[in-house]
Amino acid sequence: MTAIIRKEINSFFSSTIGYLVIGLFLVVNGLFLWVFPGEFNILDAGFADLSSFFDFAPWILLFLIPAVTMKAFSEEQKTGTLELLLTKPITLQNIVLGKYFGAVLLIILAIIPTATYIIAISNLGATQGNFDVGSILGSYIGLLFLVLAYTAIGIFASTISQNQIVAFIIAVFLCFFVYYGFEGIGNLVSQFNIAQFGMKAHFNSVARGVLDTRDIVYFLSIAAMFLAFTVFKLRKK
Repeated sequence: MTAIIRKEINSFFSSTIGYLVIGLFLVVNGLFLWVFPGEFNILDAGFADLSSFFDFAPWILLFLIPAVTMKAFSEEQKTGTLELLLTKPITLQNIVLGKYFGAVLLIILAIIPTATYIIAISNLGATQGNFDVGSILGSYIGLLFLVLAYTAIGIFASTISQNQIVAFIIAVFLCFFVYYGFEGIGNLVSQFNIAQFGMKAHFNSVARGVLDTRDIVYFLSIAAMFLAFTVFKLRKK
């Protein structure tokens, strides 16, 4: 499996994909948080916290992660290299996990530089260093769980079509539905608490700085479920 992970990381950075993903994530976040006026601008908010970043980042990742994962298996199927890969002395589960963790590591590399935002708000506050450490740490953990779930969905979507654009669109739709769709339905059907089935409710729960076992189990279950779907889809083919 480690060989597959290394292969995925090398393929990301041997082309422009890896650099483009990291650069795009940082540039878009930087512009909306520090340059463009609006509800996400930290300087306009008047509060030295990163709540705007953690409100905005899930929506960027909703498009960015499918862009990373769309070629995971769609390209392998289109070029016929999937059959060649399956002849190697490695199980189908390890192939899926290798591609999955390769994509996860790339997204984590894109998120790590945003730690500089913590230094920025620490210096911007009326009292330097006066910020909610627990909330920020919880939000980063929530973002990590979100990455695990989004990537699993994107990997599964890449098995549905040999066309990368179609795989991208399917992944964006599925990520959007699982993240916000249940809350949207819950707002229409208020008598049922459907929002708790969506990722947004669990992400907000973790972002408060309290790690609830139910939230952890939820995100890991979503990731495991879509990875299982991926293995099943490939095995069926």
